[in-house]
Amino acid sequence: MTTLPAFRLETHFSRWEFTARHHMTASDSETMSMAELLSLADEADRDAWERLTLGYTETHGAPALRKAIAATYEGLEPEDILCFAGAEEGLYCAMLALLGPEDHAIVTVPNYQSMETLPVTIAASVSGVALRPENNWQLDIADVQSALQPNTKLIAVNFPNNPTGAVAEPSVFRALAALCAERGIHLFSDEVYRGLERDEEKRLPQAAELFDRGISLNVMSKAYGLPGLRIGWIACRDHALLQRMEGMKHYLSICNSRPSEVLATIALKSRHRILERNRALCTRNLEKLGAFFAEFADLYEWQAPDGGCVGFARYHGPGSVEEHCRRLVEESGVLLLPSSLFVSDLLPVAQDRFRVGFGRRNIEEGLEAWRNHLRRARVR
Repeated sequence: MTTLPAFRLETHFSRWEFTARHHMTASDSETMSMAELLSLADEADRDAWERLTLGYTETHGAPALRKAIAATYEGLEPEDILCFAGAEEGLYCAMLALLGPEDHAIVTVPNYQSMETLPVTIAASVSGVALRPENNWQLDIADVQSALQPNTKLIAVNFPNNPTGAVAEPSVFRALAALCAERGIHLFSDEVYRGLERDEEKRLPQAAELFDRGISLNVMSKAYGLPGLRIGWIACRDHALLQRMEGMKHYLSICNSRPSEVLATIALKSRHRILERNRALCTRNLEKLGAFFAEFADLYEWQAPDGGCVGFARYHGPGSVEEHCRRLVEESGVLLLPSSLFVSDLLPVAQDRFRVGFGRRNIEEGLEAWRNHLRRARVR
């Protein structure tokens, strides 16, 4: 495998994520303190936490954790789960295990960079399938069918989508899974925002539930708001694939953090409570964000996303969106992500967009700083 290119988004975050005063583009939900999380533990898990020793744990993940993860799927068992140090490690191992130099892959655009960069680096060819703003960022199954090739090995999708927040129509997602099953193609589904849909009726089935080659990626970071645990996983009934990915994990994290596994188990057992809290926060913040964009309708175009805790707003103001975002963070400490950080080598991505987040508390402070910046700019 050749050297990977710079990760544009993560490089930008390295510069600004912890120095900007107002992180208005965060892609995770509001987190919680250790005390808050431990208060959710039942007696057995509290005892497991207090008796915890700091040795290695199993490469697949602790049995209790895998059992808790499997319970979030219909029809899956702990043996169908492989844990990773965050979602990124799982994505990396999956692409290496699935693709070779003779293969073709299909990836939705826009996307989280590594879901595109890794296939482009590994496979013979990769085709992009556009999520178009004029179609509310919806997946068109006809576009997928047109992109198929005889050597298509993998189709990779992400719903709710980062950065747009779009959720595919359930009938379209099921049709995609059926197409993959018919052709013997693996469907890699990044589901890290599942549980944060605005309308529960739009919640998609998980790919691993639908057929043997369905691969579901998830993590404690996004919908659950616990990125510091660094616990992710892949669910899949293709055990030969899981075995190949486990072998790759031996070269990476080897195993997860034992304290994080216990804490993740506690959180997953209380997942309905945590997700309900985070959905409610997103709903309140979307109202505030919608009011803000309505106040500055001459500068921005906004459509509330279907799910997740990020959206892809459009900039109509003077100058480029790149310059607009740069001045916001440098002059007023308001961090947004211009669409240049989501550029694709496969298809054009609109260059007048920026990602904004709404999953965290105290959004009012960031909106006020943003509002004051715009008012100052108007009197210059």
